[in-house]
Amino acid sequence: HGFLSHSLYFLFFLLPQPNRGTKRPRDDEDEDIKARRKQASARERSRHREEEAAALEETDDEKKKLLQMVDKEGEEEEEEDEPLDESSVKKMILTFEKRSYKNQELRIKFPDNPEKFMESELDLNDIIQEMHVVATMPDLYHLLVELNAVQSLLGLLGHDNTDILSFEDGAEVLIDALVDGQVVALLVQNLERLDEGVKEEADGVHNTLAIVENMAEFRPEMCTEAAQQGLMQWLLKRLKAKMPFDANKLYCSEVLAILLQNNDDNRELLGELDGIDVLLQQLSVFKRHNPSTAEEQEMMENLFDSLCSCLMLSSNRDRFLKGEGLQLMNLMLREKKISRSSALKVLDHAMIGPEGTDNCHKFVDILGLRTIFPLFMKSPKKMKKIGTTEKEHEEHVCSILASLLRNLRGQQRTRLLNKFTENDSEKVDRLMELHFKYLDAMQVADKKIEGEKHDMVRRGEIIDDDMEDEFYLRRLDAGLFVLQLICYIMAEICNASVPQIRQRVHQILNMRGSSIKIVRHIIKEYAENIGDGKNQEFRESEQKRILELLENF
Repeated sequence: HGFLSHSLYFLFFLLPQPNRGTKRPRDDEDEDIKARRKQASARERSRHREEEAAALEETDDEKKKLLQMVDKEGEEEEEEDEPLDESSVKKMILTFEKRSYKNQELRIKFPDNPEKFMESELDLNDIIQEMHVVATMPDLYHLLVELNAVQSLLGLLGHDNTDILSFEDGAEVLIDALVDGQVVALLVQNLERLDEGVKEEADGVHNTLAIVENMAEFRPEMCTEAAQQGLMQWLLKRLKAKMPFDANKLYCSEVLAILLQNNDDNRELLGELDGIDVLLQQLSVFKRHNPSTAEEQEMMENLFDSLCSCLMLSSNRDRFLKGEGLQLMNLMLREKKISRSSALKVLDHAMIGPEGTDNCHKFVDILGLRTIFPLFMKSPKKMKKIGTTEKEHEEHVCSILASLLRNLRGQQRTRLLNKFTENDSEKVDRLMELHFKYLDAMQVADKKIEGEKHDMVRRGEIIDDDMEDEFYLRRLDAGLFVLQLICYIMAEICNASVPQIRQRVHQILNMRGSSIKIVRHIIKEYAENIGDGKNQEFRESEQKRILELLENF
């Protein structure tokens, strides 16, 4: 058994993997999360790739021994009417592993000579077809897990031979059956038994997480089942474990982020499992200290991404509030460490929309205005080093201010408005400075888009609704969204019955030769496109409220 697990561990690294080039974006509403999704190069799997290369050069004898031993195990594979029991399925899996390994070895040895490996490819295809029968026997799935065949099957999905379609078809049938047969529950049981104090077993944890990641990439819809079959609970427990930071903890943070993206069921489950508290506890380490390595920084960003994902579900906003998430994020903003830009993004997610009302009031109570306004007045330097642009920073700050103006009532709202009058209305001056900065950027972007539209019409191409949507998204990306937030803030503060603010806004617009008409047009466009498409009633009431602000602007 020990030899087999060691040998199959070796096989794990020889098998081709599904294409990792494209990661799914973690959140449909947050473009900076999409931009920052990293490939697996930062993880310790880079070390495994080096081991793979070394293994190919140095372990010829070991490979031969492995083939001989697996040969002995599988030599009776072709007996005609052998009943399908645990023993025969083991032999089948061993034969599959042997043929898969042999095919891969020959492909590496003779990459430019298909004749040398074609026979092994046909043999491999035959055994995959035979293995279809395993799909009808869920009580034997545990053998596929224990003998690492799941990872080998997933490896075949990235096989170089695209001509023999049955490779993929055969593997897909089995993997679908495994998903339906709760294979993740088996994998989690395996994880529970592994002792990471033993190197081989720690590697086993890493391999198991790789299986889950690859299955999620192959079948994204399985993420909900995986979380409910104990994986979410295990990931949270492993993140909480008092162990030094290592590649497995990094991998846990990544798999957790994958489970949460675009998945309200999993966001709700994480909330019920007190996962918000776990995330906050893990992130609290970084309030006064920067991550010590690039890998640790990637883990921190994965945890922040998971937190942002969770906050898109309104029930988790309350858990975040009770878990003192606002206080932690506020501290991070003051400490000026690497975590600051991610903390700002979390606050934006926590306060946005009517569900963010309680968090907005609490933020003012914990003196958050003293933290956010210096970040509004001046964008921090050195942001490029941590992967954040000036535009992203200004977008999050303006979004937070817009949420505060939308949600605050009574004394807290008064405290916010007073900020715009202090120090000779310097905050209004800064708002207008940002307004013209993003207005100029939009005029450049609009000119380019209009030129493209003109060329399309000249060529006789039709600009349909999809194309118009694409152009609108490009305008948002160029800075329109920040400009819309700025104009919305202008409309809110000018409606606040504070003559000093209104006069200053109008005065600066006149001085710069601009007009209220431009601001009105931008806000109308913002109102037309508001909402997430899920709640029509909210959308209509919000549009009405914004257009009422324009009447008194």
